[in-house]
Amino acid sequence: MHVFATPGPLFAEIRLRAPAPPYQLSDFDFELPAELIAQQPAAQRSASRLLCVRGMERADRSFAALADLLAPGDLLVLNDTRVMAARLLGRKASGGQVEALVERVTGEREALVQLRASKPSRAGTRLHFDPDTEASVVARVGEFYALRFDAPVLAVLERCGRIPLPPYITHAPGAADRERYQTVYARDPGSVAAPTAGLHFDDALFARLAARGVAHAFVTLHVGAGTFQPVRSEDLSTHRMHAERFTVPPDTAAAIQRTRAAGGRVVAVGTTSLRTLESVADETGAVRAGSGETHLFVTPGYRFRVVDRLITNFHLPRSTLLMLVSAFAGFAAMRAAYAHAVAERYRFFSYGDAMLLERATTPC
Repeated sequence: MHVFATPGPLFAEIRLRAPAPPYQLSDFDFELPAELIAQQPAAQRSASRLLCVRGMERADRSFAALADLLAPGDLLVLNDTRVMAARLLGRKASGGQVEALVERVTGEREALVQLRASKPSRAGTRLHFDPDTEASVVARVGEFYALRFDAPVLAVLERCGRIPLPPYITHAPGAADRERYQTVYARDPGSVAAPTAGLHFDDALFARLAARGVAHAFVTLHVGAGTFQPVRSEDLSTHRMHAERFTVPPDTAAAIQRTRAAGGRVVAVGTTSLRTLESVADETGAVRAGSGETHLFVTPGYRFRVVDRLITNFHLPRSTLLMLVSAFAGFAAMRAAYAHAVAERYRFFSYGDAMLLERATTPC
């Protein structure tokens, strides 16, 4: 079934004025009306919209139709990280207010955090987050602080932490966000941001995918606070990605091998899953099981070795994630897709709609 529309004049104009590589930061800018930034999720997870993109062709679908857009033998790879209630509000012993965002749990009672306070915190400073929760500053570690809590960190976060919604979501996090800013398959706590492409999946959709013969497997990548850090240089080669921890289980590596051998497609659910798989692949595309950290920064010109299709949300202007999808689907194709999404009033960012992207046959 042919589901793609032919590009119109607007998209021909975009192709003509697309810059030639090497690209700069300003090449990934676009204007987005503020009202298109989704402040709440769709009423039902799989009721969001899905823009299918194959080169300069596109089609407007519903995410619930995903099973019809994949083939028997395809493999979905999902990130099963769980978002921590990582934001803590408190005060110093002096009475000054402090806000802590847990970047990484480093031990049962230890964590690296971003601290926001009126003055820098010295080693030994006591922080009070509620009457029963205190922590001590151990040391400054680059842009972070090492804290030692008086109780297990994950228990502290569960008791008095807040879900760290992205800064472009303006409401205070509530009980509904604890459920909806989390995938239905989240298992391993460690992220400060959701792998948002996975937010569209629900049990009913997984049942339809299984009936279609589409399998799924999991990786884990814990999304760090650096995901919100902007690219500050026009020269993309000078940008350094923050480190993020990942795990690829042996069962997932084996499932990818079987899928490729049988002629199926590997479909990454989210840029986190894609970066994990591409970080552990060798030159032949074979995926190695294991754990580690990745600094992988994907820009146009990158040669993809594992992933054939990508499910992803719409990303911020000038962001590393917009650069990644432009590398995957083609620079001009993404300019056209984003222009179409704005014109058709798609909902953007974490609680917004999604895209299903075909990998470009020729790197841009």
